[in-house]
Amino acid sequence: MALEDYFEFSRYNTNMRTEVLAGLTTFMTMSYIIFVNPLILSDAIGKDAIPSLVTATALSAGIATIIMGLYARKPFALAPGMGLNAYFTYGVVLGMGYSWEVALAAVFVEGLLFIVLSVSGLRTAVINAIPPSQKYAIGAGIGLFLTLIGMKAAGIVVDSQATLITLGTENFAKPEFWVAMIGLVVAFLLMVRNIPGALLFSIVVATISAIILGVSPAPESLFALPTLDKTLFKLDLAGLMSVGAIGVVFAFFMVDFFDTLGTVAGLSAKAGFMEEDGSIPDSEKILLTDAIGTSLGALLGTSTVTTYIESAAGIEEGGRTGMVALVVGLLFLAVGLFVSPIAQIIPAQATAPALMIVGFYMLTVVRDIDFDDLTEALPAFFVLVTIPYTYSIADGIGAGFISYVVLKIVAGRHREVHPLMYFLALIFVAYFMYLGGIIKF
Repeated sequence: MALEDYFEFSRYNTNMRTEVLAGLTTFMTMSYIIFVNPLILSDAIGKDAIPSLVTATALSAGIATIIMGLYARKPFALAPGMGLNAYFTYGVVLGMGYSWEVALAAVFVEGLLFIVLSVSGLRTAVINAIPPSQKYAIGAGIGLFLTLIGMKAAGIVVDSQATLITLGTENFAKPEFWVAMIGLVVAFLLMVRNIPGALLFSIVVATISAIILGVSPAPESLFALPTLDKTLFKLDLAGLMSVGAIGVVFAFFMVDFFDTLGTVAGLSAKAGFMEEDGSIPDSEKILLTDAIGTSLGALLGTSTVTTYIESAAGIEEGGRTGMVALVVGLLFLAVGLFVSPIAQIIPAQATAPALMIVGFYMLTVVRDIDFDDLTEALPAFFVLVTIPYTYSIADGIGAGFISYVVLKIVAGRHREVHPLMYFLALIFVAYFMYLGGIIKF
């Protein structure tokens, strides 16, 4: 069977040229992850692991995206998710003190749970239980979290004993600061001109600037053979046998689950796939692919793999079938597996603008929160501020769930709360009491 027939080009009124160009556009738009993800995870795993992390990032993205194209036949690309990689490094490993091997195990188990929900249909119950305002707030809160991490990496904000954080004026004369500013300006200029690949080009220009300014050395080579010697099968499943670690699994699961649902819904609406009743054709296949990618990525050594909103760039170019995803996946394998020497010399300041801009995009969903209803808006607000201010996605989700249930009860609107939300709120109450040493297991 010809590819045109398998992907039903005639049904979607498309052709091979359009689909391939759309795939190239999507790849250019999201390929920054090949460099950003290893740098974030290396803060937890070690800088010597960057070559393995580049391979794990490209391999997991390539395989998962090809599965999306061939199995779900949708123009959606996948890769290790921004926000989830930050939670992995700064929340779980550096924040909570778990080893990166335990964090990988948590991602692996979260993927297995996602698989079970996808094939069993239980996902519907979970989807219906969580109010939309909480879903939007979680995504926006992660956006603020990423922005704070990016601003710190750029030197825009620094620690302060008086005010916790403050403007990093002492960095203004440092070349590292100006590397970040150059990258930020380039990204802004390309974004307002609607040029695909803005984040990738900003990283490239900032890295070249870093070499010129002496911040980074020139790469000894441009390409190298892929390796997974530092990350392959390194997950520590035994280390998950504690209450706190179970909370980590839950946090990974919740964020990935609802981030994926929101992304898939948005992309499906943009591509014209969504039905009048809001249902999405082949949604189970899409979510199952996402779940398989997550567990596969953990085995290879990277944080949660998820569907990328940047797929909208290819859809905007006319891409409508799995051929787009197939092209993106092949490009990840053909290009991403061999660029570890370049990734090793990219300074944190060169990727900081990408973190801030992804944070901006994630924050835009706050417009969908009903701020006129305080029983919806206040819990969403608690999520928004708790995630960045505590440096913890899990704590933000917990604060939101608990406050949502309490405010609905106080307002006499307890019937609006799904029974599962009461259970989830109680779980988080126990979780916080455990963290505070009030109860012990």
